[in-house]
Amino acid sequence: MSEAQKELVDLLTAVARGDRGAFRMLYERSGAKLHAVTRRILQSDAAAEDAVQEAFVRIWRRAGDFDASIASPIAWMATIARHAAIDMTRRGAERVSAASADPAIAETIADPSAGAERLAAGSGLARCLESLETDRRGMVILAYCHGWSRDELAARFDRPVATIKTILRRSLMALRECLGDGP
Repeated sequence: MSEAQKELVDLLTAVARGDRGAFRMLYERSGAKLHAVTRRILQSDAAAEDAVQEAFVRIWRRAGDFDASIASPIAWMATIARHAAIDMTRRGAERVSAASADPAIAETIADPSAGAERLAAGSGLARCLESLETDRRGMVILAYCHGWSRDELAARFDRPVATIKTILRRSLMALRECLGDGP
């Protein structure tokens, strides 16, 4: 076993005990590799970042399950990241079909100009909303046009509340930049 692998094994062992410092170091040592794994599966860097975040949540919860006699630490974590990315891809199709259950929501998500007109008639908001990925656009519209809470969005999109918060924040920053209001 190489020195780098031994370090990852030691970090995973510490993470299994709940060591947050070790978790931070584990992320620093393997985050880029896991991002590369998820990016090959997903269509965008933003989606890959979300999958890596989900993977690290799973790694935190399951670090005690790691067995160095079965797999290398990076292979074990890459498998978790790969599954997180695949799960996101599968949930994407489910979210689209779930949105179609409510015609008003499905119409708003499919046509952001309907929600945008209510927010600011004649502005470039519709164009900027269209630049967001479908899921992100749907979250923004549901949150700010329909008043959905982060908890409701988390349940609807099957994501952790913290991830919803991050997605909304990044989406609003992208909209602000698109509208020319700066970062």
